Amino acid sequence: MDTPGFHKPRTRLGDYMVGVVRQSVADVDAVVLVVEPVASLGPQERELIRGFSASGVPAVLAVNKIDTVEPQTLLAVIAAYAEAHDFAAVVPISAQNGDGVEELLAELEKFAVASEPLFDEGVTTDQPEKQVCAELIREKLLRELDREVPHGTAVEITRFSERDSGIIDLEATIYCEKASHKGIIIGKHGAMLKKIGEEAREDIERFMGTKVFLQTWVKVKENWRDSRSLLRNFGFTDT
Repeated sequence: MDTPGFHKPRTRLGDYMVGVVRQSVADVDAVVLVVEPVASLGPQERELIRGFSASGVPAVLAVNKIDTVEPQTLLAVIAAYAEAHDFAAVVPISAQNGDGVEELLAELEKFAVASEPLFDEGVTTDQPEKQVCAELIREKLLRELDREVPHGTAVEITRFSERDSGIIDLEATIYCEKASHKGIIIGKHGAMLKKIGEEAREDIERFMGTKVFLQTWVKVKENWRDSRSLLRNFGFTDT
């Protein structure tokens, strides 16, 4: 179960994401706390530790990016977290080159509990098709514009209909928070929006198993991350 990053929320969306973290930590067999090699704990890390400490769930500390620091620094990081909590295991890892990943999996296997499958065989997602399509479009936005537009974008599917032939007509509205972001998303002569749409359509067709006609629009909605109704439309139903 992968949760959003724990942070100090500044918007309703942030409140929702932090709520997901708290709820997830309260109902798992074990927690993996992934941290960077910094020998000091911030308020977010301390609050997370208080959360799983109170619930009594076993926790494994994974110190990432060990390929970027000296051994002395790594030892200081481990000591700082060991003082804050009695972790069941501490595993230094590097997601970049794979060091320590097998050791981490071996530690987690100790907490694996045999149980009935949560989903039927062949089920690949528990999300509605419209939500998956919206996420595929947003994925292309982040991939193409990660250095230009922050994560303040959202996608709403405004039309999802299937023809008798099986072809799906899909219309999507991309929301951003600033007019300048809208210009970047659209691009010169619409080139960027076209590229994003083409890449998303290819993935959606693979997911749906049929031909898709996709149309996209871009709208500016300032502070949409603080709008209860828009967040609900985007699938954040607990806000």
